[in-house]
Amino acid sequence: MSTYTVHQAKTNLSKFIAAVEAGEKVVIARGTTPVVRLVSVKSPPKRVFGVLRGQFKLTDAFFEPLPEDELAAWEGAYEADLASEETTTTGNATGNYQS
Repeated sequence: MSTYTVHQAKTNLSKFIAAVEAGEKVVIARGTTPVVRLVSVKSPPKRVFGVLRGQFKLTDAFFEPLPEDELAAWEGAYEADLASEETTTTGNATGNYQS
């Protein structure tokens, strides 16, 4: 990503437009504060359905239920365990530390 001042943008606007059309990211700053990003109006290419067809295979194991410990981790139980451990090792609001 390239950042330029307003003065540079006034002087080199056509060059910056060409750069954006080529895929470069251009930001214009007022002083040291970025305020504008030049973007192309051209839409990104449409996604093609099935572009990864045949690239990998799913086995029947993919559709089997998760083990309880892994399911609990996905449901946030792991974070809750960490939070409870943190409370017991760092102390409470009065500053009394527990072991």
